[in-house]
Amino acid sequence: MNSWMSKFMQDSVSPIMEQLTLFHDHTMMIVMMITMMVGYIIVSIFINKLTSRLMLENQTIELIWTLMPAVTLIFIAMPSLRILYLIEESMKPMMTIKVIGHQWYWSYEYSDFNEIEFDSYMKPSNDLELSEFRLLDTDNRMIIPFNTMMRILTSSSDVIHSWTIPSAGIKIDASPGRINQGNMLINRPGIYFGQCSEICGANHSFMPISMESVNMKSFMTWINKK
Repeated sequence: MNSWMSKFMQDSVSPIMEQLTLFHDHTMMIVMMITMMVGYIIVSIFINKLTSRLMLENQTIELIWTLMPAVTLIFIAMPSLRILYLIEESMKPMMTIKVIGHQWYWSYEYSDFNEIEFDSYMKPSNDLELSEFRLLDTDNRMIIPFNTMMRILTSSSDVIHSWTIPSAGIKIDASPGRINQGNMLINRPGIYFGQCSEICGANHSFMPISMESVNMKSFMTWINKK
């Protein structure tokens, strides 16, 4: 990703995040065009002395400044609706992972395999290695295979949490008493981080998400060791 986008978003690792990045660029170009046009009009009003005490109305101008915002909103709304439908679309997931939020850690259950579940706590600063990130690394990472469609089910055991990984373009609320669903497809290996995005109490900022994407062979080896 170029340096311009890296100032705003993490590098995308999923098709949905790529679409969100393109939509961000599309919307920002429209906003910049509007800003420049309005700025030009304001400056031109200040510096010129064109006045007409006899002009009472101009229906052509009124029609233009009514239609232009409507057309602009359509250009923003159509791609936005498309992405919303893509995010909610269920595309025959090959595996399901259940994520449960607690105060203040995450639990993971691989329901397609027998009795594979574990808790994931933030690593204390004293236990970090040189290659690990403070406030982001966990003692147990969520391991997934890349290029595999997955279904993420989220719930909570106490208050509302939000399971979020920005680089994957996924954010699902974890609400007590109900199960929410999201879809995820990671297209390359790596380690990706996120955090709870719902203010859930005193240690809200200390329940990070650490996800590692590996090939299918490494994933099955990890499954067999669990």
